[in-house]
Amino acid sequence: MSITGVTLVIGASGTTGSRTAGQLIAGGHRVKAATRRATPVPGTEPVRFDWGDPATHADALDGVDRVYLIPPPGDSDPASVMLPFLRQARAAGVRRAVFLSSSAIPEGGPAVGMVHQALPGLFDEWAVLRPSWFMQNFTGTHAHAESIRADGAILTAAGAGRVGFVDADDIAAVAVRALTDDRAPNAELVLTGPEALSHDDIAAIVMEVTGRPVVHRPLTHEQLRDRLAAFIPLEFATLLAGLDRAIADGAEDRTTGTVQLLTGRPPNGFRAVAERELNDSIS
Repeated sequence: MSITGVTLVIGASGTTGSRTAGQLIAGGHRVKAATRRATPVPGTEPVRFDWGDPATHADALDGVDRVYLIPPPGDSDPASVMLPFLRQARAAGVRRAVFLSSSAIPEGGPAVGMVHQALPGLFDEWAVLRPSWFMQNFTGTHAHAESIRADGAILTAAGAGRVGFVDADDIAAVAVRALTDDRAPNAELVLTGPEALSHDDIAAIVMEVTGRPVVHRPLTHEQLRDRLAAFIPLEFATLLAGLDRAIADGAEDRTTGTVQLLTGRPPNGFRAVAERELNDSIS
């Protein structure tokens, strides 16, 4: 791994962005940390960045040669704002782009799938990270973690479907390699943890680790859609509820060796992440 120029990390205060920025800094790389309020991130140059405000884009891109891309949250059409930015990035001298997509949405699919499809045509050096669902959904500020804390329950329309949940630390470790290795992956990388677990399995592990009762409460697709639509646009709520239905049908019941292949170590399991993070976050 060689020391690179400057990496722009979009969403540098978020779940994977903060970890990617931290791991880049620990490796001796220079980072511009892009957030809506230019939030200070130790060891980085903070810069204001808002997907919805193109006036912030030029300053963010100034002097960088690679970028870690987090799509605008809650946007069912991220390509409409991301593709103009990516063209601007290429013109400004960015030569490598690593994009955080999703294992649940293929190239050319809805939302992030359209950005995935366009990326190889915009940059000679690229990678699309397609992680499975985050383990941190049960430990941080996600709705699952909130309902665990408030009600001792995980609510999904995923039924008994299993998911290869992945640790955000492992996603960041792969992102750092994709950003800084001498040769870019130029590929999509499906990232999972070491085992596929149902939400009943997750509830049982959370209960064992924290000592608090936790259950998985199944919802119908329509119940989940309507519940989500109280907080986000209906179109995006429908998309998310559909992803849960896909889990119930077995779409995420898989594991890959990509984390080990890229980082040289096995991915973290959910119990280890729960023991590392849950006791503090649940208390």
